[in-house]
Amino acid sequence: MKLDDKKGGTIVLENFNSTANLASNPGFQSTLTLGSKDVINEKPYNPFEHRQVEHPNSTIGSLVHLLKSSLGSGILAMPAAFKNAGLAAGALGTIIVGFICTHCVYVLVRTSQELCVDAKKPSMGFAETCGAAFEYGPKKLRPWANFARTFVDYALTCTYLAALCVYVVFIAENFKEVLDEYIPDYKLSVETYCALTLVPLVLICQIRNLKWLVPFSAIANVFLVICFAITMYYIFNGLPNPAEREMVASVTQWPLFISTVIFAMEGIGVVMPVENEMAKPEQFLGCPGVLNVAMTVVISLYGIVGFFGYIKYGDDVRGSVTLNLPQDEILAQSAKILMALAILFTYSLQFYVPMEMIWRQLHNSISVRYHNITQISIRTAAVVGSVALAAAFPDLELFISLCGAIFLSSLGLLTPAIVDTVHNWDRGLGTYNWILWKNVFISMISLIALFAGSYVSIQGMIHKFNTIDSSPVLGVSNSTMKAINETLVL
Repeated sequence: MKLDDKKGGTIVLENFNSTANLASNPGFQSTLTLGSKDVINEKPYNPFEHRQVEHPNSTIGSLVHLLKSSLGSGILAMPAAFKNAGLAAGALGTIIVGFICTHCVYVLVRTSQELCVDAKKPSMGFAETCGAAFEYGPKKLRPWANFARTFVDYALTCTYLAALCVYVVFIAENFKEVLDEYIPDYKLSVETYCALTLVPLVLICQIRNLKWLVPFSAIANVFLVICFAITMYYIFNGLPNPAEREMVASVTQWPLFISTVIFAMEGIGVVMPVENEMAKPEQFLGCPGVLNVAMTVVISLYGIVGFFGYIKYGDDVRGSVTLNLPQDEILAQSAKILMALAILFTYSLQFYVPMEMIWRQLHNSISVRYHNITQISIRTAAVVGSVALAAAFPDLELFISLCGAIFLSSLGLLTPAIVDTVHNWDRGLGTYNWILWKNVFISMISLIALFAGSYVSIQGMIHKFNTIDSSPVLGVSNSTMKAINETLVL
C-alpha cells in the first residue's frame, strides 16, 4: 500500500492489490471509493480496444478464412449423407443441423467476448473460453475450470488427428480409382495405397514453419476448386428423375446423416482464431455479420451438392462423390488425382494444429538440445499412427461419420451448450429458463449423434470386416495380410 498524495484531507490510494483482485471478480463488483467519484464511473473494459494484432484480418479476409475452414473435402461427402436420410429428410436436415451448428458457434463467440470483459483480457481461444466460463461461473463449478480448459485442448488435438486419418483414406481411394484403370492386372488394395502415402506425408509434415505451408495450402485450394467444378459437371449432366430416389430413409440411418453433416460442416476449431485476429471483431456476429454470411453460403452449397449428388447416384453414392465419377474418362480421372493431391497438401496444414498443441505440452520437459530429434520423432510417429489407423478401417463413409459422431458432435455442439449454460446460470437463463431448455435440446442432439452415430458406424465397420475372409492367424484379415505382402514386394 502506497500513500501518494493528500488533498483536502482525503487520501488517494494507488496499487491497492486486494481491491483490484476483488474488482476483477464478477461475483464481487466493488464500489469502494477513496477520495474520488471517478472510481464508480470507471469506463467498462472493452476487449476490442486492447487487442494488438500484428497483422489483423479485414472483414472480407475473415469471411474468406471462415469459408475455407468449412468448405473442404467434407462437401464431397454430402451425397453419401443424403443417402442415409433420404432426399426430403436430407434437405430439411441439412438446414436444421446447419442452423444448430451456426448457433453453437455464435454462442461460443458471444460468450468469449463477454468473458473477456470479466477477465479483462483482449481475446481468448476455444479452450480458454471454456475454462473461463467455469472460472467466472457458479462457485460450485469453479474448481472445474482447469479440467474444462484441458479437456477442450486435448479434444481438439484428437479431432484433428482423427481428421488426418480420414484424409489418408481420401488420398488412397482416389489414387486407387485412377491407377486401377491403368494397371488392371495388378490392382493394389486400399490398405496398400494407405501405406504408400506414408513416405510423402512424413516428409511434408517435417515442415514446422506455418509460413512455408502457405504455398501448399494455396495449391490445394486451386486443386479443390477445379475438382469441385468437374464433379458438379458430372452431377448435373443427365440427372435422373428425383422421384426415383428415396424421400425419407430409415430412422436407424439418420445418426449417420447427422454425424456426416457435422463432420463436413463444423469448423469449430478455427472460429476463435479468426475472430481474435479481426481488425473489426464487432462485425463477426450480428446481422449480416461474418458468421451469418459464411454459414449461409456453407449450408447452401452443402445442401446443393448433397441433394443433386444423391439424385445423380442414388444408393450407389460413395463416401466421396468423386469416387462415383467414371473411371475410364480423362476428365474424371484428373478430378480424382487433383482431389488426392489437394488432400495431400492440406494434410500438412491440418497436422500443424495438433502438433502445436502436443509440442506446447512437452517442450518444457525436454532438453533444448534434444528438441529437434524429438520433434522429428513425434511428427513421424503421429503420421505413422494416422496411416495405420486409416489402413485398419479404410471405409471412408463410415470413418467420416464416426469422426463426426465422436469428436465434432462433442466439441461443436455439446461443449458450446454446456459453456453457454454455465456462463448464464447466475446471469439469468431468460424467460421460463428458455436458454436452459434450448441448450438441453442441443445437448440431446449432440448425444444422439455421439452414441447412436458411433454405434451405427462401428456396427457398419464390424459388418464389413466380418464379410472379409478372416485369417486363422491372430484374427488378421486376408486383405490386411495381402496389403502387407504387397508393400514388402514393392
